[in-house]
Amino acid sequence: MTERLSEALNKTQGTEIIVPCSKCSGRTAHDVVSSFDQFGEDDSSYYQWGQHYQIIRCKGCKTVSFRDAYSNSEDYIQISDDEWENEVFEKLYPSRLEGRKDLGKEARYLPNDVNRIYQETVQALSNNSPVLAGIGLRALVEAVCKEKNATGSNLFEKIDDLANKQVVTPAGTSILHKVRTLGNAAAHEVKPHSETQLALAMSVIEHMLKDVYVIPKLVDAEFD
Repeated sequence: MTERLSEALNKTQGTEIIVPCSKCSGRTAHDVVSSFDQFGEDDSSYYQWGQHYQIIRCKGCKTVSFRDAYSNSEDYIQISDDEWENEVFEKLYPSRLEGRKDLGKEARYLPNDVNRIYQETVQALSNNSPVLAGIGLRALVEAVCKEKNATGSNLFEKIDDLANKQVVTPAGTSILHKVRTLGNAAAHEVKPHSETQLALAMSVIEHMLKDVYVIPKLVDAEFD
C-alpha cells in the first residue's frame, strides 16, 4: 500500500483556534500567523490524515507560540448525542498547563539556585512529568530552607525553623509539610500525583516565593 502526500504553505493561515495561552489564564482565541501543512491518504482514499505546524498568536496578550496538530479520518470524539468530530492531537510549545500562570518575569527576583530549581519544576509540571514535578516541589522547599539558613537534621525540622525565623507563618508551615510529604512520595515511592494536586502545590510554593523574595524586592524598588 502506498501513500499520497501533499504539502502546502499557509493553508491554515488566518484561522482561529482556541488553546491554552502560555501567559493568559485559561484557554483563549489564537490566530494562526503562519503554517506548514501536510496531508496524506492511502491508495483507496479511505484513510486520510493531516499534520499542521503552526505559529500562533494569542488574540489577548499577543504572545506568540507554536502548535503541532494532527488528526486523521479514524479518530473521532463525541460532542453531542448525535454529533461527532475528528479528534485533534495537539502539542504546544512552550508547553503549558491550562489555567495556571507561573511567576513570569517576577522569577528574576528569586535567588539563582531557587530560580533554577523553580524553572525546572515549572517545566516538569507543564510537560506532564508528575513524578519529576513532585520531586522538584520538594527541592524548592529545600532550596528556600538552605537560602534562609534554616537549621535542623532533616527537612521537617528545617521547615519548622522557617516559622521560628518568621520566614513563613505557622499556617504556611503546615502547608509546606504537605508539600514535603508529596515530594517524599514522588522521590521515594515514585508516586505520580494528579495534575490538580501538583498545580495547587505549585501555587502554594509560588505564594511563598512571592512573600519571601518578590514582594520585598518590589517594595524596596518602589519606595527606595
